[in-house]
Amino acid sequence: MTSMVRTTTALRLLLPAFLLGAIIAISFLEAPLKFLAPGVTIPIGLGIGRLVFTALNVLAGVVLLVLTVVNVRARAGRAALGILGSIWVVYLVEVAVIRPVLNQRSDLVIAGAESPGTNWAHYAYIVADVSNVGLLVALIVVTSRSALPAGARAL
Repeated sequence: MTSMVRTTTALRLLLPAFLLGAIIAISFLEAPLKFLAPGVTIPIGLGIGRLVFTALNVLAGVVLLVLTVVNVRARAGRAALGILGSIWVVYLVEVAVIRPVLNQRSDLVIAGAESPGTNWAHYAYIVADVSNVGLLVALIVVTSRSALPAGARAL
């Protein structure tokens, strides 16, 4: 195995694992916990959340771009490319459809309006993140299996 193949394989495994960790840390730990901190009001929590989720979306976009280039250059199989394409779809729906709705609602609360409560966009974002967690795990498994020697794949 050449150095370039090892590097490509490492990137194909590490990048989705890194993104998986970021999504779990932000979406499922930081997001709900920040509202439990003393002194954090709903408007302050929403302001922090917008900054953090914007950063997560930028990070995800960069990781997905690099991951796409690496997988195309490695001539990844249909399964890996199909999963990667599905991750892209979920990411684009989050950024182009769900986040703008959440941003409009948080703008109102940050400006001092009464909290409109939870709506479909909150649940859609949770479903999207849970979907991405499953898809990233699947991508790691498929990529791991493809990196194994032919005889070991049957296990």
